[in-house]
Amino acid sequence: MITQPTRHCAVELQALPSRIGQVRRIVSAQLRYWHLDPLIDQAALGVTELLTNVHRHAQPDKLCTVEMDLLLDRLTVSVHDHDPRMPLVCDAEQFATCGRGLSMIAAVSECWGVRPQGTTGKVVWFTLPAAPPATPLDLAHRAPVYGATTSGPFAYDRPSADSALVS
Repeated sequence: MITQPTRHCAVELQALPSRIGQVRRIVSAQLRYWHLDPLIDQAALGVTELLTNVHRHAQPDKLCTVEMDLLLDRLTVSVHDHDPRMPLVCDAEQFATCGRGLSMIAAVSECWGVRPQGTTGKVVWFTLPAAPPATPLDLAHRAPVYGATTSGPFAYDRPSADSALVS
Protein backbone atom coordinates (compact mmCIF):
# COMPACT_ATOMS: atom_id res chain seq x y z
CA MET A 1 0.00 0.00 0.00
CA ILE A 2 1.38 3.41 -0.95
CA THR A 3 0.76 5.86 1.88
CA GLN A 4 2.29 8.89 0.20
CA PRO A 5 1.74 9.91 -3.42
CA THR A 6 4.64 10.24 -5.81
CA ARG A 7 5.95 13.77 -6.11
CA HIS A 8 7.85 14.94 -9.16
CA CYS A 9 9.63 18.13 -10.21
CA ALA A 10 11.61 18.72 -13.42
CA VAL A 11 13.61 21.69 -14.72
CA GLU A 12 15.19 21.89 -18.18
CA LEU A 13 18.15 24.25 -18.56
CA GLN A 14 21.50 25.04 -20.12
CA ALA A 15 24.16 24.03 -17.56
CA LEU A 16 25.85 27.41 -17.41
CA PRO A 17 27.40 28.82 -14.20
CA SER A 18 24.74 31.52 -13.94
CA ARG A 19 21.94 28.92 -14.11
CA ILE A 20 23.39 26.52 -11.53
CA GLY A 21 22.68 28.91 -8.65
CA GLN A 22 19.12 29.39 -9.91
CA VAL A 23 18.55 25.62 -9.99
CA ARG A 24 19.94 25.30 -6.44
CA ARG A 25 17.30 27.81 -5.33
CA ILE A 26 14.56 25.92 -7.21
CA VAL A 27 15.64 22.63 -5.61
CA SER A 28 15.70 24.25 -2.16
CA ALA A 29 12.26 25.81 -2.61
CA GLN A 30 10.75 22.56 -3.88
CA LEU A 31 12.14 20.59 -0.94
CA ARG A 32 10.78 23.21 1.49
CA TYR A 33 7.38 22.90 -0.22
CA TRP A 34 7.54 19.10 0.28
CA HIS A 35 8.56 19.68 3.95
CA LEU A 36 11.97 18.06 3.34
CA ASP A 37 14.09 20.89 4.71
CA PRO A 38 16.73 18.52 6.19
CA LEU A 39 17.60 17.33 2.65
CA ILE A 40 18.23 20.78 1.15
CA ASP A 41 21.98 20.97 1.71
CA GLN A 42 22.71 17.46 0.41
CA ALA A 43 20.39 17.78 -2.61
CA ALA A 44 21.71 21.24 -3.52
CA LEU A 45 25.31 20.04 -3.27
CA GLY A 46 24.57 16.99 -5.44
CA VAL A 47 22.74 19.03 -8.08
CA THR A 48 25.58 21.56 -8.14
CA GLU A 49 28.17 18.83 -8.72
CA LEU A 50 26.12 17.12 -11.46
CA LEU A 51 25.39 20.39 -13.27
CA THR A 52 29.03 21.41 -13.02
CA ASN A 53 29.97 18.10 -14.65
CA VAL A 54 27.52 18.77 -17.49
CA HIS A 55 28.95 22.29 -17.90
CA ARG A 56 32.55 21.05 -17.98
CA HIS A 57 32.26 17.76 -19.85
CA ALA A 58 28.99 17.26 -21.77
CA GLN A 59 28.98 17.32 -25.55
CA PRO A 60 27.48 18.24 -28.01
CA ASP A 61 25.54 20.76 -25.88
CA LYS A 62 24.94 21.82 -22.28
CA LEU A 63 21.18 21.23 -22.35
CA CYS A 64 20.05 19.01 -19.48
CA THR A 65 17.08 18.18 -17.28
CA VAL A 66 17.16 18.06 -13.49
CA GLU A 67 14.47 15.86 -11.95
CA MET A 68 13.47 15.17 -8.37
CA ASP A 69 11.20 12.26 -7.52
CA LEU A 70 9.91 11.55 -4.04
CA LEU A 71 8.38 8.14 -3.52
CA LEU A 72 7.60 7.02 -0.01
CA ASP A 73 10.85 7.45 1.94
CA ARG A 74 13.34 8.16 -0.90
CA LEU A 75 14.21 11.27 -2.81
CA THR A 76 15.88 10.56 -6.14
CA VAL A 77 17.62 13.46 -7.85
CA SER A 78 18.78 12.96 -11.44
CA VAL A 79 20.37 14.94 -14.24
CA HIS A 80 19.88 13.85 -17.87
CA ASP A 81 22.28 15.24 -20.46
CA HIS A 82 22.83 14.54 -24.16
CA ASP A 83 26.37 13.13 -23.89
CA PRO A 84 26.36 9.30 -24.06
CA ARG A 85 29.85 9.06 -22.53
CA MET A 86 29.83 7.64 -19.01
CA PRO A 87 31.51 9.69 -16.27
CA LEU A 88 34.81 8.58 -14.82
CA VAL A 89 35.29 8.42 -11.08
CA CYS A 90 38.83 9.49 -10.27
CA ASP A 91 40.80 9.19 -7.06
CA ALA A 92 41.36 12.90 -6.52
CA GLU A 93 44.11 14.15 -4.27
CA GLN A 94 43.00 15.26 -0.80
CA PHE A 95 43.32 18.96 -1.61
CA ALA A 96 42.34 18.78 -5.29
CA THR A 97 40.04 21.55 -6.51
CA CYS A 98 38.43 19.50 -9.27
CA GLY A 99 37.66 15.86 -10.06
CA ARG A 100 35.89 15.17 -6.76
CA GLY A 101 32.24 15.72 -7.75
CA LEU A 102 31.05 12.12 -7.96
CA SER A 103 33.05 11.20 -4.87
CA MET A 104 31.30 13.97 -2.98
CA ILE A 105 27.92 12.75 -4.22
CA ALA A 106 28.80 9.24 -3.06
CA ALA A 107 29.74 10.64 0.36
CA VAL A 108 26.54 12.60 0.97
CA SER A 109 23.99 10.30 -0.69
CA GLU A 110 22.48 6.95 0.13
CA CYS A 111 23.51 5.62 -3.28
CA TRP A 112 24.14 6.91 -6.79
CA GLY A 113 24.53 5.62 -10.31
CA VAL A 114 24.48 6.23 -14.05
CA ARG A 115 21.99 4.94 -16.63
CA PRO A 116 22.78 5.14 -20.33
CA GLN A 117 19.95 6.49 -22.49
CA GLY A 118 21.07 4.92 -25.76
CA THR A 119 22.29 7.56 -28.18
CA THR A 120 20.34 10.33 -26.42
CA GLY A 121 22.75 10.64 -23.49
CA LYS A 122 22.77 9.44 -19.91
CA VAL A 123 21.18 10.00 -16.53
CA VAL A 124 23.31 10.43 -13.41
CA TRP A 125 21.25 10.05 -10.22
CA PHE A 126 21.55 9.86 -6.45
CA THR A 127 19.14 9.09 -3.63
CA LEU A 128 18.63 10.56 -0.20
CA PRO A 129 16.55 9.05 2.59
CA ALA A 130 13.46 11.20 3.07
CA ALA A 131 12.42 9.54 6.33
CA PRO A 132 13.91 10.23 9.75
CA PRO A 133 17.09 8.22 10.39
CA ALA A 134 16.44 4.72 11.66
CA THR A 135 17.18 3.91 15.27
CA PRO A 136 19.77 1.22 16.07
CA LEU A 137 16.89 -1.17 16.94
CA ASP A 138 15.33 -0.59 13.50
CA LEU A 139 18.66 -1.21 11.78
CA ALA A 140 19.18 -4.47 13.63
CA HIS A 141 16.06 -5.90 11.98
CA ARG A 142 16.71 -4.84 8.39
CA ALA A 143 18.56 -6.83 5.78
CA PRO A 144 20.13 -5.24 2.69
CA VAL A 145 18.76 -6.29 -0.67
CA TYR A 146 20.83 -5.65 -3.76
CA GLY A 147 19.62 -5.74 -7.33
CA ALA A 148 20.48 -3.80 -10.43
CA THR A 149 17.65 -2.19 -12.33
CA THR A 150 17.62 0.06 -15.33
CA SER A 151 15.13 2.46 -13.83
CA GLY A 152 16.44 3.48 -10.44
CA PRO A 153 18.67 3.00 -7.45
CA PHE A 154 20.75 -0.14 -7.21
CA ALA A 155 20.44 -0.86 -3.49
CA TYR A 156 17.66 -0.50 -0.98
CA ASP A 157 16.64 -1.92 2.36
CA ARG A 158 13.80 -4.32 2.98
CA PRO A 159 12.56 -5.55 6.37
CA SER A 160 13.94 -8.98 7.21
CA ALA A 161 11.65 -11.92 7.94
CA ASP A 162 12.22 -11.71 11.71
CA SER A 163 11.37 -7.98 11.92
CA ALA A 164 7.69 -8.85 12.28
CA LEU A 165 8.51 -10.51 15.61
CA VAL A 166 9.63 -7.20 17.13
CA SER A 167 6.38 -5.32 16.52
